[in-house]
Amino acid sequence: MEYFKKLLGLLKTEREEDQNAYLKLTESSSVAERRANGLTWYPIAIRGSEMSRGDYVTVELERTSHQDISHQLRFGAAAVLFSNHDPKNDRLEGVIAHQSANKLKITLRTDELPDWARDGKLGVDVLFDNNSYDEMQNALKTADVRLGQKEEGHLVRILTGASKPSFDHTIFTYAIPQLNTMQQLAVDRILSASELAIVHGPPGTGKTTTLVQAIKALIKKDHQQILVVAPSNTAVDLLSEKLADEGLNVLRVGNPARVSERLMSLTLDNKMAGHHSMKELKDLKKQGSEYKKMAHKYKRNFGKAEQEQRKALFNEAYKIMKEVGNTEQYIIDDLLAKAQVITATLVGANHYTVRGREYHTVVVDEAGQALEPACWIPLLKAKKVVFAGDHCQLSPTVKSTAAARNGLSRTLLEKSVALHPEAVVLLEEQYRMNEKIMGYSSRVFYEDKLKAHPSVAQRVLFPEDAPLAFIDTAGCGFDEKNEGTSSTNPEEAVFLLKHLTQLVAQLGPHYPLEQFPLIAIISPYKQQVYLLKELLLNAPELQAYQEKISVNTIDSFQGQERDIVYISLTRSNAEGVIGFLSDIRRMNVAMTRAKKKLVVIGDSATLSRSQFYSDFISYAEENNAWQSAWEFMET
Repeated sequence: MEYFKKLLGLLKTEREEDQNAYLKLTESSSVAERRANGLTWYPIAIRGSEMSRGDYVTVELERTSHQDISHQLRFGAAAVLFSNHDPKNDRLEGVIAHQSANKLKITLRTDELPDWARDGKLGVDVLFDNNSYDEMQNALKTADVRLGQKEEGHLVRILTGASKPSFDHTIFTYAIPQLNTMQQLAVDRILSASELAIVHGPPGTGKTTTLVQAIKALIKKDHQQILVVAPSNTAVDLLSEKLADEGLNVLRVGNPARVSERLMSLTLDNKMAGHHSMKELKDLKKQGSEYKKMAHKYKRNFGKAEQEQRKALFNEAYKIMKEVGNTEQYIIDDLLAKAQVITATLVGANHYTVRGREYHTVVVDEAGQALEPACWIPLLKAKKVVFAGDHCQLSPTVKSTAAARNGLSRTLLEKSVALHPEAVVLLEEQYRMNEKIMGYSSRVFYEDKLKAHPSVAQRVLFPEDAPLAFIDTAGCGFDEKNEGTSSTNPEEAVFLLKHLTQLVAQLGPHYPLEQFPLIAIISPYKQQVYLLKELLLNAPELQAYQEKISVNTIDSFQGQERDIVYISLTRSNAEGVIGFLSDIRRMNVAMTRAKKKLVVIGDSATLSRSQFYSDFISYAEENNAWQSAWEFMET
């Protein structure tokens, strides 16, 4: 079908772009450069090793320095252990089996560590992620084949618009006390859906709460295991914890992004460690390891008898390792069978431990950020799917502008909402923002349907404080400066810090330091973020509040909230060019992080050529929230 052929073509374009970017970062680059780019741990130390399935060895490594550098070494990623004595030749490829803090385990495609691994100067490089692309490609090809199959292709046809979803309205539903009317309706829609239900959750509307209750209700109704997936480990972690808190037996496939005892207890590794057959497995591994050690004592140039003995020992080790594999699989199968909910990332849903499993229902959370080809990996395992997310916020990251422009950035959630409005429930009541902060987003993105819960509708920092401000820098001479692909506006940054300093002084009498409101300073531009961070570090009046203030890009704040949010729009030029700011879904995220006060700083002369910003400025004026920067510069 043309639908999947087009997606396969877009995925190919994206893969090529991604691979070229990776090669640019790694080809002829030094270890230090790769480390700075988050692709390498160096130096590392080997902390232990054990025999693994398939006659491989799993090695535990620790990053011994440069531990503050963020990195891309993740569970399931292809990686290579290398010696910096001779990095071209002394290298062993494998897969990261576990990663936590500054330690990781890598399963290497060898039955013993080579001699060079004992000579120091070791490092580990993450390799290009061919596996994820292969999984996505295979899923798209399989989905294409299924389209022509009567039963197996039913869900595929619905999701591609060839068929309509059905609902059984005779199904008994029950009231869940902690849910509001629309949240309850969403749960009812999920229970009555035969193939597809969609929870559209705008900011602060309790999407996660709704989803958790829906999953509980589905398990109560169907008594069947549910697969819950999301595009990021962070989102998977959140749902895993919330579901476990409700008393469900949750099994987390893969590595949590956040290290917590609670989360770790849900992982497959942790549950395996506590399984009653684990002692037997450890004993077998020990035996196998001993046989291998004995075999390696015989060198190949020994006599015939020694060679025979060597061969016999290797055979014995091989038999034991086969038994190790069988025992390990028994433990995994046993744990999987007992789990009510399996949680994983989209690609992690096809990890070897769960690859062949099928589910009645698959729940895709944060579906607005999920690349469609990745969604098909778990969807092919389902008869019914529940999408939850908000396609009016950040879309998935697509590296190729050509692929994005031609449709790869459009999610299956967005398509399904358009194709099947009868499957959608919009959560309308939000519990985060003052109603004036909420109002503009509601008008532009949610058909003016959002309403603020009474507990937050009028909430402000202190009596008489205004919850919303647009501070107009037009005519102030705050001109942007372009740095590579990013923009900065030094005068706007200085002004923002000055305004924040004044606000902090106002807040002082109302809040002791330990209860001081949390503040976010957001800009769409990385260079502006760096500049703001630098200025903040050198702002003496704000030193005491450093712990309370976060500065970052919009993407970094998705899913988060703060009491106060400042947005530095940065762009100010005579041509009215706004570049990145034209992504209004991204701006929707920025504008909906604040609970009690939102301060947007920008140049109306530049911004107002865009309908979105022109209307926002009008909205600010309607709400007496427009101010000129001149008012503050004179004080």
